[in-house]
Amino acid sequence: MKVSSQRNKNRGRGAANSPLMLIVAAAIAALGLWLMTGCIENNIPYPRIKANFTEFEAEGLTVPAEIDSASRIITLTLAETTDMRAVNVTSYRLTPGASIVGGDLDSPLDLTSPYIATLRMYQDYDWVIRASQPIERYFTVDGQIGATVIDPVACRVVVTVPENPGARAVKVLTQKLGAEGASETPSLAGTTVDMTEPVSVTVEAFGQTETWEIYCRESMVNVSTTSVDAWTQVAWVYGAAIEGRDNGVEYRPAGTDTWTKAPADWVTHTGSTFYARLIHLSPSTSYEARAYSDDEVGATVEFTTGDIPVVPNMSFSEWSQDGKVWQPWGEGQEPYWDSGNKGAVTVGDSNVQPTTVTSTGTGRGALLKTENKVLKLAAGSLFTGRYVATDGTNGVLSFGRPFTQRPTRLRGYLKYKSAPISHSSEASMRYMIGQPDTCVVWCALIDCNDPIEIRTKASNRQLFDENASYVVAYGRIQYGETIPDFIPFEFELNYRSTSRVPKYIIIVSSSSKYGDYFTGGDGSELYIDDYELLYDY
Repeated sequence: MKVSSQRNKNRGRGAANSPLMLIVAAAIAALGLWLMTGCIENNIPYPRIKANFTEFEAEGLTVPAEIDSASRIITLTLAETTDMRAVNVTSYRLTPGASIVGGDLDSPLDLTSPYIATLRMYQDYDWVIRASQPIERYFTVDGQIGATVIDPVACRVVVTVPENPGARAVKVLTQKLGAEGASETPSLAGTTVDMTEPVSVTVEAFGQTETWEIYCRESMVNVSTTSVDAWTQVAWVYGAAIEGRDNGVEYRPAGTDTWTKAPADWVTHTGSTFYARLIHLSPSTSYEARAYSDDEVGATVEFTTGDIPVVPNMSFSEWSQDGKVWQPWGEGQEPYWDSGNKGAVTVGDSNVQPTTVTSTGTGRGALLKTENKVLKLAAGSLFTGRYVATDGTNGVLSFGRPFTQRPTRLRGYLKYKSAPISHSSEASMRYMIGQPDTCVVWCALIDCNDPIEIRTKASNRQLFDENASYVVAYGRIQYGETIPDFIPFEFELNYRSTSRVPKYIIIVSSSSKYGDYFTGGDGSELYIDDYELLYDY
């Protein structure tokens, strides 16, 4: 009996460990786990790639299409000879995996009003395609005072002439009110016209007709000070007078008696209008200016120059460290500059670091290095703004710090070791492999409402566009060769308007010009030191 009883126990133990029983037990455990997890809500956020246009081409473009991925707006600037009611899209490229589910880009687009195209990738994204068509229009007359006022919306033209001889016999010098190639009836150029009453001109283009009304105004004043744009050490004074006279601008510190005439090389004339660029002014100081024409003077306009704001850490001497991340600001200080170090340290060390190799041999500056970070090339970059996030192995940056003054130049010191370009993630740039790497320093003033978001990921790449409409001024310098010792550099900021006031300043330095495309030379090194904004010419 004892033997039989032991055998039965062994049988029971063997049945419990049989393959069939193990499978049943595993199934029961899996069922229990499924019942438990079925009650757990999945709150883990998954990264979502947005559906973007990455390239866009159309017939009649005068500059490349402006693609704003953040606002999902494409802006086309069209030539005068393009019919805005029938714009042909020649090519475009979407984020991989995206498709067009609304709008027909294979047919001509009527862009007299914004056109909506809907892209789909996980969800739908509406994109606005809009167009502008700058048309050169002019209408000038003999003896005219000031610039012609042309209102293309109201189809209205206003010219001003002296009270004597007045509007009864006005000689028209030039006329172009429509797009290139449009017919204009009558053509008044070269004729003498009675303009005591408005004169009508019919303009026909692309099957559409507009009627323009031309007005002539008589003025008792032969010279006027039209406007002043005051910067920090510079002011732009605009005037209008009769063409051919001795026209110019004079100025003085407010509260003083003596007027100073702006030298002739400070004054630019365009027909009956002119402006003077006053330089060497004092910051935060009140002045008076007026236009003159022969012995006559226009109204006196008072203005105050701007100040010279302090831009933190332009010497790059202040640093702190958060783990492996070097930060271009001192311990406890408010950040103004930032770098790509937060992304670089995910696969290595900071490639933007403090250095004691400086232009003076004392203190600290910044060293920007281009390095192969195993997964891809990383160029050292230092910029005004902040590093926002890392998207995979790519950076999301915010370019710009608040700034409302108008500097004229940026200067500083740099030295550069240019390594041969060794890597490129962009197929179209691989032809540069083996060529010397290029460093770059650039500065921009912008007047958009927010800093510029920069994304380096190829599928939703968004980079700074120096030709974008929000750019007030831009300048840069670059070197594609080794510079063994520190040299001073300086470049001018080119303004598109003297009256636009910026909202942000962007200053960027990079050890590889094409680092945004992960293209550069492993081992390139850029040393920078003692940057300074200048405000005079």
